[in-house]
Amino acid sequence: MEKSTVYFTDFRCPVGTSQLDKLKKLCIAAGIKDIDMDGKFVAIKMHFGELGNMAFLRPNYAKVVADLCKEQGGMPFLTDCNTLYPGSRKNALEHLDCANLNGFNTITTGCQIIIGDGLRGTDEVEVPVVNGEYCKTAFIGHAIMDADIFISLSHFKGHEATGFGGALKNIGMGCGSRAGKMQQHASGKPAINEDVCRGCRRCAKECGSDAITYVNKKAVIDYDKCKGCGRCIGACSFDAVYNPNSSANELLDRKMAEYAQAVCHGRPHFHIALVQDISPNCDCHGENDAPILPDIGMFASFDPVALDQACADACLKATPIENSQLGEHLAEPGWHCHHDHFKDSNPNIEWKATLDQAEKVGLGTREYELKRVK
Repeated sequence: MEKSTVYFTDFRCPVGTSQLDKLKKLCIAAGIKDIDMDGKFVAIKMHFGELGNMAFLRPNYAKVVADLCKEQGGMPFLTDCNTLYPGSRKNALEHLDCANLNGFNTITTGCQIIIGDGLRGTDEVEVPVVNGEYCKTAFIGHAIMDADIFISLSHFKGHEATGFGGALKNIGMGCGSRAGKMQQHASGKPAINEDVCRGCRRCAKECGSDAITYVNKKAVIDYDKCKGCGRCIGACSFDAVYNPNSSANELLDRKMAEYAQAVCHGRPHFHIALVQDISPNCDCHGENDAPILPDIGMFASFDPVALDQACADACLKATPIENSQLGEHLAEPGWHCHHDHFKDSNPNIEWKATLDQAEKVGLGTREYELKRVK
């Protein structure tokens, strides 16, 4: 496969130019206007942020993309699917309330918001996964699959289970219905090492499914409630919570890549990623820790695999921020340095598997040419 082209612009803005201007110019340079949108539904997939989280993308960025679609005769809508855990986005009504509270509405974004998998997260389509190795079919939100054109607008940041959250995670995990998310997470349910558990209750506080209780001051997991999201693993400071399946995160990554293939296959798709506020964990958290790396810039491409690779490469070249999870890890005496910012921030991850599997199923290529837009 030939190299894909990824377009990039930094966040430097001389007087009279805004970041919104630069985003529009980036999208046009990357070819968004080459897509025939006239009279067609355009799904713009993004993350509206969990309540309490402040790292998610501002709605102003979404409006730039929506306005570009409308200029081309398209009918855009912002979309995301409901979560597997009981946070502030677990059903469509609360999800829409959350989006509104975080600033997303028809005035700020210039388009409607539709929750992709319906009221209860069950409005889904079973979609074939072309070349699927781990998932032969994927359960995707119905409204997302009904769209004629698919655009992903992603906040690129760290992630406690997948290493980073970029385009492929925004698409694969984000477009999965609740059943689809469960299928992707099914390989990884944690266990407790009672010998080192101190009963500190951090894992229970982090669990979004109320699956952890305490018996004799030791954590106990209710596997009927556990969704296998792995958030408790990152919460434990004593390595008492672990995944007995050592390849669980890798399997999650590979399934996620195949889900992204199912979403994009057979229709025009375009992808944008903003590498800013690079928090160590997902925007699904009801909080966000300090950024682990400085803001880098905005990227766009027709190839989500090349896009994620370019964003990851840019992050790996960046200097860690001292007062952050990554900075503190690297400063710890005896820390085993992986020379990988994502792995040094969250050591149990295998982020390269996502890109490897996405390339394997034909979604795109990791080989890219970076073109700078000023």
